Amino acid sequence: MVSGSTLRRRIALAGTVTLIAATALSCPIRAEEKPLWELGLGVGALAFRDYRGADTTHVYPVAVPYFIYRGKVLQADKDGLKGKLFNQVRLEFNISVTATTPVRDNAARQGMPDLRPTIELGPSLNVHVWRSADERVKFDVRMPVRAAFTIEGSPRAIGYFFSPNVNMDVKDIPGLPGWNLGMLTGPLFATSRYNEYYYTVAPQYATADRPAYRASAGYAGSQVLASLTKRFPSYWTGAYVRYDTLAGATFESSPLVKSRGYWSAGIGIAWLISNSSRVVEVPD
Repeated sequence: MVSGSTLRRRIALAGTVTLIAATALSCPIRAEEKPLWELGLGVGALAFRDYRGADTTHVYPVAVPYFIYRGKVLQADKDGLKGKLFNQVRLEFNISVTATTPVRDNAARQGMPDLRPTIELGPSLNVHVWRSADERVKFDVRMPVRAAFTIEGSPRAIGYFFSPNVNMDVKDIPGLPGWNLGMLTGPLFATSRYNEYYYTVAPQYATADRPAYRASAGYAGSQVLASLTKRFPSYWTGAYVRYDTLAGATFESSPLVKSRGYWSAGIGIAWLISNSSRVVEVPD
């Protein structure tokens, strides 16, 4: 899925985090048997801007893949592919992947080349900062670095994107058994080549209302995101909402930035198709 953009009010978010952490249940850690792998497929919808800073929103139908792998060394879940290190205590590496849709007929970019769809992928180092005694509340620091490429006949590398964040996950949130809450917030950074792809206006495309502009590397705004998911016996469902702000970004003054703050959201459902006959023990 497209990762898409994130939730604003950090004071409200901090209050929510504090409340949930304070009221989370505490009980001994148990183990239960689950299939080694599970596979499913479903549908969903995403609503987001043409690009970060655009003022046009579109809604896209999307396929929702569902894949869980519970190996001892390698694992895969909603957070991606990961390999655990150092006795699986403090550090793990994930593969971070996201994508963008093509941008055509955007008013701010009229007369400029269309933006190709892109894929971004790279490693993410995750630091497990704190776990509750029952493992139901978790705080992590995540540091994904992704290389971005256009999706076309001759793909082009368009730079790197770095989005360190503080993440909290709450399993079985109070009053809603089986529902899992995820929240994260953090700054965004990009190389000059990445920012140029979206925000530079070359002299030949300059107009009276769109002066020439060259984007530079550095701070690219920040994001706040909240998600809610639940696994039922035969299907999974989830939704997220995200707020992005470009205030203070190095390219904030680009004539292609028409909105310095905006929301995006998504919802999906996936049905279980198959699972492994082999089971493994996992924390409850």
